[in-house]
Amino acid sequence: MRILHLSDIHIGPDDAPNARGINARESLRRMLTDLEAVPGVGTVVVSGDVADDGSPEAYTVAREMVCAFASRKRAPVVFCTGNHDERGAFAKILGSGHIGAGGDDCASAVVESPEGERAAVSTIDGHRFITLDSLVPGKVHGRVGARQLDWLREVLATPAPHGSVVVLHHPPVTLDVEVQQALGLQNAEELADAVRGTDVRLVLCGHFHLQLFGHLASVPVWATPGVLSRIDLTAPPGTERAVRGASATLIDLGGPYAPLFHVLQARDPRAGETVYELDRDQLRSVIDRLRPGA
Repeated sequence: MRILHLSDIHIGPDDAPNARGINARESLRRMLTDLEAVPGVGTVVVSGDVADDGSPEAYTVAREMVCAFASRKRAPVVFCTGNHDERGAFAKILGSGHIGAGGDDCASAVVESPEGERAAVSTIDGHRFITLDSLVPGKVHGRVGARQLDWLREVLATPAPHGSVVVLHHPPVTLDVEVQQALGLQNAEELADAVRGTDVRLVLCGHFHLQLFGHLASVPVWATPGVLSRIDLTAPPGTERAVRGASATLIDLGGPYAPLFHVLQARDPRAGETVYELDRDQLRSVIDRLRPGA
């Protein structure tokens, strides 16, 4: 199984630059155009922040663009929600988020929690894909609720032929970077308990707009850099710099060295240009304003 992993495409209502001067649709077009020649893609995963404003129009454009690419590869697409997404509009346009190569909803099960979370599962060529909803409405950090975790344990109680891949937006692993720790998944240990000792081969995330690899209960965790922009960690500690450059990850789950990860970057003459910079005081203000409990 070869997975194309996209995240943080942040499609807005218009085909125009956003407030920071980046056209999200153009970034996605560049990325998908350069991916056309990549062979063997079996599944496309979009791990959240599909829409920037949560509008039905944005989800319609995202579905059209990503699914048109995937259909040419004869590959299904797996979407999940991120902190910028809106559950009602997401479900109206993307259904379960699991869309077959022919455009049909291919989820074998969908679960909803009392809080409105929606998780789903589908099996693609023997590989089970499970999407979790880590969205906390109105917040930037993430959490996976108890109902989802109970359901996840039920699903994982029966192994899949070729194992499982869990997809959620907020990474359960972080660097020693305060903004990541404050705004990542807030109950990572509970997710670790649910996947420990199961057939989960990989956890895929986004949210941080940078590439990051770690382990959760011995399960590999990969956060892919964003399509809209990426965070440049060469900025001085305690500050944040975002730069242009649409990115994606190609993941091979087969072979003796699996999982293998390769980051791909769209050809863009403006790649590396600064999108924004936050100094120490500005970043501190953001963290204090957005951290859980604020």
